[in-house]
Amino acid sequence: MDERRVREVPRWIEALAEEDLHFLRRFLLTSGSLKDLAAEYGVSYPTVRGRLDRLIGKVKAAEDPRIEDPFERKIRMLVADMKLPAHLGKDLLDAHRSSLRRRAAR
Repeated sequence: MDERRVREVPRWIEALAEEDLHFLRRFLLTSGSLKDLAAEYGVSYPTVRGRLDRLIGKVKAAEDPRIEDPFERKIRMLVADMKLPAHLGKDLLDAHRSSLRRRAAR
């Protein structure tokens, strides 16, 4: 009987959307060839490169040990995924930190 250990899913994988995991799978199956991946998707190389860069940003945000606050992690992932403009993300994080400081001072 083949015993398999139950492993905890890494935080960075849990943080990815289904479409990100699909992209990552296709990336692996093309042996990391962005040119081949662009051809599969029917888009330009820079488009695929941009998508990969966003995915890298999301993984970094998901794994950054300095980010303990779930709200900050979510904001950083939204910015990395270009779903939230960087300047707005910064404003939200500044407001959030200010709110946390006010609460702690009470």
